[in-house]
Amino acid sequence: QVQLVVSGGGSVQAGGSLRLSCAASGRTFSSYTMGWFRQAPGQEREFVARRRSDWSGSSAYYADSVKGRFTISRDNAKNTVYLQMNSLKPEDTAVYYCAAGRGVAGADSRDYDYWGQGTQVTVSS
Repeated sequence: QVQLVVSGGGSVQAGGSLRLSCAASGRTFSSYTMGWFRQAPGQEREFVARRRSDWSGSSAYYADSVKGRFTISRDNAKNTVYLQMNSLKPEDTAVYYCAAGRGVAGADSRDYDYWGQGTQVTVSS
């Protein structure tokens, strides 16, 4: 069982930056693929980014909409995954969720077994 606690959301003007953190419980954090998803009002949850475990190469993958602006990183010693969000746009406004998935979880939310609570990110123009 993995519990995820998300922090770091807030309000920012367009062009600004925020960093989200997701702290995980459990001693097997390093073996999970960690992902970030978001859900805007009236829309379906969408993939943002994921980083594989070190055992699977620790590769990162991003949605086209955030590529070059967002960076996902993980600190296995702290059982924490981060999402650095730069050059934020109003269309980035959403509730952001982190998730943990076994093996080679990808961009499909069904690949993920554990979810943190959401945190609101609001970007004003």
